[in-house]
Amino acid sequence: MSATTVRGERVDIKMWTRPETVEDQAMGQLRNISALPWVFKHVAVMPDVHFGKGATVGSVIAMRDAVSPAAVGVDIGCGMTAVRTSLRANDLPASLAHLRSRIEARVPVGFGMHKASVFNDGDANDWDTFWRGFDQLTTAVKSKMDRALHQMGTLGGGNHFLEVCLDEHDQVWIMLHSGSRGIGNLLAQHHIEVARALAHNAELPDPDLAVFLAGTDEMREYRHDLYWAQDYARRNRAVMTRLVCDVLRQQFDAVTFDEPISCHHNYVAEEHHYGEDVLVTRKGAIRAGRGDLGIIPGSMGTGSYIVRGLGNPESFESASHGAGRRMSRNKARKQFTEQDLVEQTAGVECRKDAGVVDEIPGAYKNIDEVLNNQGDLVEVVAKLKQVLCVKG
Repeated sequence: MSATTVRGERVDIKMWTRPETVEDQAMGQLRNISALPWVFKHVAVMPDVHFGKGATVGSVIAMRDAVSPAAVGVDIGCGMTAVRTSLRANDLPASLAHLRSRIEARVPVGFGMHKASVFNDGDANDWDTFWRGFDQLTTAVKSKMDRALHQMGTLGGGNHFLEVCLDEHDQVWIMLHSGSRGIGNLLAQHHIEVARALAHNAELPDPDLAVFLAGTDEMREYRHDLYWAQDYARRNRAVMTRLVCDVLRQQFDAVTFDEPISCHHNYVAEEHHYGEDVLVTRKGAIRAGRGDLGIIPGSMGTGSYIVRGLGNPESFESASHGAGRRMSRNKARKQFTEQDLVEQTAGVECRKDAGVVDEIPGAYKNIDEVLNNQGDLVEVVAKLKQVLCVKG
């Protein structure tokens, strides 16, 4: 479908979903965003849109000379990585329970951390320079160096996951979703609070939409910390990918791996749109420039897509980051049971206990409908279906 235009407060809101399907809270947030004087051209809204803190999840906001830290979110650099392997479905054992156990033993989940650092030169270039950059971060996180070191290469909880999937040709893929872990959260929270206290943000419709302005010390400090956290998230996914590949190498002697596909979906980028240089914030959205490969996951019992961007200028060359929640975690826990989870994840080797009921497929939008709504943003390269899912 093409975008539906909704009249905003100062700029229009272009939506790749039917406006009547978006909850009132999220529409209110979008109108608040559209009222900001720094927003450029229009607000682009992806088909997985839903209510978030300050800015909606599934929003793409271009600004002139300003950026809102809450429009990035608290998991700076959160995103996806996928790797196609040489394995076929018939190479996998009948039961994947042992493989899941081995992956969970190698990649800490939830609040878990590594006891010693696991990153090496094979994961990314110049780790020494990267870690020296920690000393230049805001003093608010100075005491968290050890935690940041030991969370590198860990999954986290919530909607983060690590999967083994099959494509339509029975090829085995590894796919994972994670971000900048505790250090990114701390940096985001710190800068959101700094922005809220600035005088130019005093009259905003929502204090969580507070912005930093170009040329200020606060903007320089935020962008420095932001880009470091985005790099942390990228490296975190690279380390986990290598750890899972090592597990597969131990079990399957001849396995090989293609080049990874990786994309942030909570981040800021300096880009050129409609003839101007702007700061583009994608919160729950991926870059989908022409030819860009991206990943749009569903829920833990449905499926996911590898996509190629079509470079649509109306979306600021963006697409959705996933299926998107259709209900809150609290509502999901009240509405669904462990038995519902067992039924909705049939055929998937995964946790099926009360601790992950809020991640049940029924709490998410239909991933196929989400893809259909953005046919002018991306084309499908492969459809994946998980056979194993690790969650915190």
